[in-house]
Amino acid sequence: MVEGRPYWRDVGTVDAYWEANLDLTRVRPELNMYDPKWPIRTLQVQLPPAKFIFDSPDSRGHTQDALVSSGCIVSGAAILRSILFADVVVERGSIVEDSVVLPHVRIGRDVRLRRAVVDKYCELPDGFSAGVDPDEDRRRFHVSPGGVVLITPEMLGQPVHEAM
Repeated sequence: MVEGRPYWRDVGTVDAYWEANLDLTRVRPELNMYDPKWPIRTLQVQLPPAKFIFDSPDSRGHTQDALVSSGCIVSGAAILRSILFADVVVERGSIVEDSVVLPHVRIGRDVRLRRAVVDKYCELPDGFSAGVDPDEDRRRFHVSPGGVVLITPEMLGQPVHEAM
């Protein structure tokens, strides 16, 4: 809620969904999830806290303006203005920028993601990139009118997990 105004957003398009999520990474988002006067009631999966490892001169990890959920492991990777939902693993040398990564995603080494929404259970192999070359992205994935790349397991030729 912003100064007494109720919060509402239509997230019916990839661009709107991406924008609403990325707004949460701002210093003063429109929806302040940390306002004790307006609690958010939800069921949270019981996972260990997020873990950040392997910060060394050859593989320096960096997280800035990001929300990283429980169960995540970030190993010497850069997470910039992004959201990692529960149980996401990001390996060394990867850069996740301006992206929304849904639960149970595995991101290999030296992956580059920019302006992307990655669906749950995707496995991005070492050296994978999306959001870097728009022509290549359009051949493999759905690219929204605003330039956001949507990546699903089907697009990667990976199995789809049914909702529980």
